[in-house]
Amino acid sequence: MTINTAIKNDHEYEAALEAIEQLLEAEPGTPDGEKFEELAKMITEYDDIHHKLNE
Repeated sequence: MTINTAIKNDHEYEAALEAIEQLLEAEPGTPDGEKFEELAKMITEYDDIHHKLNE
């Protein structure tokens, strides 16, 4: 999965979830920390559109 692009489907979403697991311990401000932040943003955006929870 390429960073800095939107997640387009559930396959990419699952790949992003696996990738972010590897970065949970990343320090903010490091390259891995920046990857974590970008993946978190992309996952959140995809969730907001495709995995809405009933309120």
